[in-house]
Amino acid sequence: MRIEEMIAEVQQVLGVTVDGRAGPQTWAAIYARLVSKRIDGLRPAEALTPVDSRSEAQIATLQAAVRPMARALVHKAATAGITIKVISGLRSYAEQDALYAKGRTQPGPIVTKARAGHSNHNFGIAFDVGVFEGNRYLGDSPKYKAVGVLGMDLGLEWGGNWKTIIDQPHFQLRPAWADDLTERQMLAELRTRTAAGAPLYA
Repeated sequence: MRIEEMIAEVQQVLGVTVDGRAGPQTWAAIYARLVSKRIDGLRPAEALTPVDSRSEAQIATLQAAVRPMARALVHKAATAGITIKVISGLRSYAEQDALYAKGRTQPGPIVTKARAGHSNHNFGIAFDVGVFEGNRYLGDSPKYKAVGVLGMDLGLEWGGNWKTIIDQPHFQLRPAWADDLTERQMLAELRTRTAAGAPLYA
């Protein structure tokens, strides 16, 4: 039996998302089952130590399922000697359209190919990170690739693996129901669920 199959069976017993990856949700559930049901009065997934205030402000805008993943990535990068901060989280449709206008109807370079409702940021399932050395933001660094590997190890999708637009700062948590869907199909369903007020990860 492969390790992924073992993890998937454990996840099924624990009642968490079954994806064969031992991310924060799985470890939190294992901790809760074996050690304690609550940590400092919080559910284990909510009890990950907060990170820097700038990151926390963006993490607070994300879907509840994504927040522990974002914190875990910041912690995991720090353990590897890389300082990252979450610099972008949820975007409103208006904010997305304003970004889309850059380089088209507004001054500046083109920064996105996604109109409103066609970015995972519009649904709080995606976030961008920045690599820092001290207080200096590094827009271009080989460390982004290292962070990408750490993020994928947690079960996040990494924009650095995309074929059409490579977006190394970008991470997203694909819902389990979207495993077999294309990005376009997933976004269409996210728009439908959001319009109906339905949960995005149920």
